[in-house]
Amino acid sequence: MMPEAKTAPLTGKLTVVGLGLIGASFARAARELGLCREVVGVDSDPSTCQAALDMGVIDSGHTSLLEGCRDAEVILLAVPVLAAGPILQQLADDAHTRNAIITDVGSVKGAFVRAAEQAFGRLPAGLVPGHPIAGSERSGVTAADAGLFRQHKVILTPHAGTEPHALALVSQLWQRMGADVEQMSIEQHDLVLAATSHLPHLLAFGLVDSLAQRDENLDIFRYAAGGFRDFTRIAASDPQMWHDIFLSNRDAVLQQLDTLNANLQALRQAVADSDGHYLMGVFTRARVAREHFSTILAQRAYMQTMDKELIFVAQPGGSANGSIRVPGDKSISHRTIMLGSLAVGTTEVDGFLEGEDALATIQAFRDMGVVIEGPVEGRVVIHGVGLHGLQPPPGPIYVGNSGTTMRLLSGILAGQAFDTTLTGDASLSKRPMNRVANPLREMGAVIETAAEGRPPLTIRGGHKLTGMHYDMPMASAQVKSCLLLAGLYASGSTSVTEPAPTRDHSERMLQGFGYPVEVHDSTVRIESGHELSATYIEVPADISSAAFFMVAACIAENADVMLEHVGINPTRTGVIDILKLMGADISIERVRVVGGERVADIRMRSSKLKGIEIPQELVPLAIDEFPVLFIAAACAEGRTILRGAEELRVKECDRIEVMADGLRTLGVQVETLPDGIIIDGGPMGGGEVWAHGDHRIAMSFSVASLRAAQPIRIHGSQHVATSFPNFLQLCARLGMRVSAEVGA
Repeated sequence: MMPEAKTAPLTGKLTVVGLGLIGASFARAARELGLCREVVGVDSDPSTCQAALDMGVIDSGHTSLLEGCRDAEVILLAVPVLAAGPILQQLADDAHTRNAIITDVGSVKGAFVRAAEQAFGRLPAGLVPGHPIAGSERSGVTAADAGLFRQHKVILTPHAGTEPHALALVSQLWQRMGADVEQMSIEQHDLVLAATSHLPHLLAFGLVDSLAQRDENLDIFRYAAGGFRDFTRIAASDPQMWHDIFLSNRDAVLQQLDTLNANLQALRQAVADSDGHYLMGVFTRARVAREHFSTILAQRAYMQTMDKELIFVAQPGGSANGSIRVPGDKSISHRTIMLGSLAVGTTEVDGFLEGEDALATIQAFRDMGVVIEGPVEGRVVIHGVGLHGLQPPPGPIYVGNSGTTMRLLSGILAGQAFDTTLTGDASLSKRPMNRVANPLREMGAVIETAAEGRPPLTIRGGHKLTGMHYDMPMASAQVKSCLLLAGLYASGSTSVTEPAPTRDHSERMLQGFGYPVEVHDSTVRIESGHELSATYIEVPADISSAAFFMVAACIAENADVMLEHVGINPTRTGVIDILKLMGADISIERVRVVGGERVADIRMRSSKLKGIEIPQELVPLAIDEFPVLFIAAACAEGRTILRGAEELRVKECDRIEVMADGLRTLGVQVETLPDGIIIDGGPMGGGEVWAHGDHRIAMSFSVASLRAAQPIRIHGSQHVATSFPNFLQLCARLGMRVSAEVGA
């Protein structure tokens, strides 16, 4: 947020007491932006007042507090924490300042409020304690910067009797300066700041002083590397200011220090005992902690997308020739983390998909105490804790945009002894979860959801689960997997019958981890009482990702594409079966079994596709591939009809309507159905289409450019980078002409 241009003043006279960096920057911003009719500065140093006048920071300056504050409508105290008390006492005794709104910038709010109550005999209605989380390497009035607070947080801690008008005015002043204003209780503010600011400073002061007193101090500082300098830089802060802060916020600092001391003692014991597992747990959690919590606070994905819109520009005239290997299978990547965490021993994984959703699963299990190394270039090492070794997470588990993580994890959490809340980003929070919550409740789980069964999900621990048989009303691998995972903790046996085949990665992987699973026709059954044993897994390439290039090869002229090491699990090959029915030239080569999963190289050549009515039994086997299959249908001769695919309407977006809108833009004849679509193949033009943040939509229209007459500009393509990071590179390798540009 940038400071606004001058508008009507928010208030009359503003007095800033203390013209250091923060006070002078506030005064300068207020004056330059025209937020008040008059800006007055008060400082005990006459030369500071004069400098502020000369620089245009203030309209007038005073060394007398009461003279400068006379008839002020707003008074900002920008003085050391312990200096605020005497100033508040003078203001309380002066009739000319009694009606002023008083706010401050101190990093300790409890001491400030106590000083105000002692001075006034009560907490004034116009008192609005505040704290800007901003600073600079420079200090003093000469460092005054009107933009200092841009895109920085300002925490206001109003008391119970704070007048709404006063709170609103102080908030508006900060917001006009470009700050992000939040409110917090006084107690919570002091506790949080003790942890995030005060404690690190105390450690830096203490560490530097300790090292400086040692006999080898010269060598210590001579050979100090960058990390030491970065950490100890804050030990060069103003000693007097930090002396005041630590004494003012003593109780909160001691609480944080005691907690850290206990953790340090545990680390010391781990080093003494050569306990590498404990150390690895601390280090792996700490390595990602900062980004993890930033992700939660921003309610965004685990892999950062661009702040601005990304537009794919797909030019016609490209080709499709060559050999490529697409990223690892997402469904299998999820399950390796889940089952590896619940297994006994260490599971090693290669080919792991380092995409947003799978990273969410890793973080969820780290939150529950599982040590997970990586991923590094597709390699992950999971130190399993056994079926009953998960620990309560420190707070809600945030899964970003991963519906798979939320649904499958619900089954595991239903069998734990502790309560857990699962949350996600704005998109996931709109997706239905009763499909897993309701059958879990039938097994004895206690699950609370938001309206209409949407996230967040709160799963109450300590409830005994009882195995049951469940006839799924709709085919869904996620529901089936969720119930099988819950069955690991349920008494007796748990079985699931599906109305149509769905992907069976969970069944296969359970067996790969040594857990007995019975499969009879469309029914899967497990019984509790067994354990999972660690194993090695090589994740095959994801057929859903390969599907984009399969269709590309079908519709491009003179195409010949080899897709290497693709998983061809029979519950995932719907896209192959559908393309074959449409007349695609496909050959499956070098079929082998890796880690219980069938893999093969898939060769695709240019084909003359024809429209078909897609068999109902193939729909659940290709549910994720339909967006790009719609492109194949648009390039086929005749009509393609899809029914029984209502699940497409509750994916990252309504994939039926969004694809239909884009195809119409390209000139394709389309009719949507409640549970499907009718596409009449024909020539395609170009134009502007919108992916609505859905990666599969963006990649599908990129493929369409191979048959388009004009360029296709695909808005909202930024999420491709988090789900299929090297998509554009693979397009270029095959000869497809797809590039990216940043939107306005």
